[in-house]
Amino acid sequence: MTQTDTDISTLVGSRICHDLISPLGAIANGIELMSMSGLANSPEIALIAESIECANARVRFFRIAYGTTATEQRIGRAEIVSILTDMSKGGRLTYKWDPASDILRQEVRLLFLLCQCLETAMPYGGVIRIEELPSGWRLTGLSEKVKITPETWDVLNTSKVSPPVAAAEVQFALAGQVLADQGRVVNLTQTETGVILRL
Repeated sequence: MTQTDTDISTLVGSRICHDLISPLGAIANGIELMSMSGLANSPEIALIAESIECANARVRFFRIAYGTTATEQRIGRAEIVSILTDMSKGGRLTYKWDPASDILRQEVRLLFLLCQCLETAMPYGGVIRIEELPSGWRLTGLSEKVKITPETWDVLNTSKVSPPVAAAEVQFALAGQVLADQGRVVNLTQTETGVILRL
């Protein structure tokens, strides 16, 4: 991906997420109004409400991971934790965000992309923990089973996508491009029940 391709892809990501946020919010408001009137006290409506909450969190997540970012814009811990907590509801993956301070949006974008990379290694679910250490960032994925495809993960530390990644692995290509633009690399350690990324 060239720099122009990357810029266009982030604009497309921002546009899609922007257009999806409003209708999802409207559906959520409708369910809330039904609940207040006593019309939504059923397992079916509860399932719909939970699914909308999760979808809304995913769109917010994607908006940061795949959307445009201002150089100095920061994201507060409360917003990040809210997104990751809502994404954890009803799913196989749980996210734990340890940093207490606000983080540059560009940095959160890279961390979210790397979280998605970890997701691919954890098909049976598990826990993804993000920590800010004095030496840098550490992302740990813990699961009963982990599955790593070396050639896919190699994309993270190369500026070129070779071989081409599948649509479900686009996060590797984009994260690799961001890392290359910043002159950074990711160190991967794999165990039987975990994957650790350091950068």
